[in-house]
Amino acid sequence: MFACNACGMLFNKWNGKCEGCGQWNTIAQEVSTSKRKKIQPDEIFTPLGEVEEHHYKRIVTDIGEFDRVTGGGFVPGSVILLGGNPGIGKSTLMLQILARLSQRQQCIYVSGEEGLAQIKMRASRLQIDQDKCVLSTCTNVLQLTSAFEQTPNLGVVIIDSIQTMSHPDIDAAPGTVSQVRACSQALIDSTKRHNYIMIIIGHVTKDGIFAGPKLLEHMVDTVLYFDGDGSLDYRILRTIKNRFGTTNEIGVFEMGQEGLMEIANPSSIFLSHDKTPVSGSAIAVSMEGTRPILCEIQTLISPSFLASPRRVSIGYDNNRLSMLTAVLIARCKLGLGDKDIYVNIAGGLTLKDTAADLAIVAALISSLKNQPLSNQTVYCGEIALSGQIRPVRMLEQRMKEAEKLGFTQIVCAEYGKNSQKKIELNPIAHVRELT
Repeated sequence: MFACNACGMLFNKWNGKCEGCGQWNTIAQEVSTSKRKKIQPDEIFTPLGEVEEHHYKRIVTDIGEFDRVTGGGFVPGSVILLGGNPGIGKSTLMLQILARLSQRQQCIYVSGEEGLAQIKMRASRLQIDQDKCVLSTCTNVLQLTSAFEQTPNLGVVIIDSIQTMSHPDIDAAPGTVSQVRACSQALIDSTKRHNYIMIIIGHVTKDGIFAGPKLLEHMVDTVLYFDGDGSLDYRILRTIKNRFGTTNEIGVFEMGQEGLMEIANPSSIFLSHDKTPVSGSAIAVSMEGTRPILCEIQTLISPSFLASPRRVSIGYDNNRLSMLTAVLIARCKLGLGDKDIYVNIAGGLTLKDTAADLAIVAALISSLKNQPLSNQTVYCGEIALSGQIRPVRMLEQRMKEAEKLGFTQIVCAEYGKNSQKKIELNPIAHVRELT
């Protein structure tokens, strides 16, 4: 068979150009061998009622933010894929987890990118207890899996990174689609058979997606993405996929001299400490998984001299911003058609919760009229195309978080009885009520 090293598409013969991704000279030959034997149905089929049920106890790392993202800790036999931009702190975080878990069970850190001396230098800088940490720079995946299976009391294995691993049966360079696919399959099979935990670090492309075949994300149990603004010390660990917990959970860390430090109250870093009200600013209550986070929405409206005014958003979906602008123009008769609109989520946070719609619209109206909003009010609600305010999920948790941080009023959709006595509920039915 012939496979493209860029996209993984298979061909019966060699071609100069891949029909899947359009790249040239990326198709290489792969040798596949298969031996068929007669199989009895009893050998491969098992009735569900005969399957033994296991109640695994999760393995916690004692790093609260990481345990939150994984759903309460590691499940034995699970495979975790961790990605992120270069230099964001993936290896640092894994080394800190290794140091915590190695005090209780055997843990192995396999690095194909750094030498042993380089890892020791980082461990010394992080002030990590090095007596029980086991390292390896082997990149042959068959040798590694054989060694893992012979290691007693093996708990956690960290592979840094999958793009440096090589399978001796695949005649291709490390990092190609065929090598990544074969190495991942070998590592996952070994993990499932012997019930230890595998953490695989994967490279990402310039577009922020995992390099290699998309199949890798389907094969693993959990996919985590480590992100952050290069100009800030804060890092956000986000769950993209989790078979043993909720998705879109986030953990917030701060990079310092002694490594990554967890931040238990992330709302405090996304809010401005200046209590002076300014126009174009509003506080939104967003749910990231099961965690409510308060963040500051900053907007700016200025006259445009272009045929098509700008609609720029940082940390928020630009298409949704255009939709909210159209709602304000059509339903509230606001003159935004000839204005440039800029929206920024303070602190480098990226919002996907539609409950931030109400805060963004309130900030836009404030910027247009140059009238500051109350700094004791938070906004929470989804806006429909009709201009109506739709209710959001988990409002009670959002109100508790706002009350804990000292806010006295929340503007949201029509809601039932207010169980939070210290925060005033201000329900509205249509976006016109904000104007």
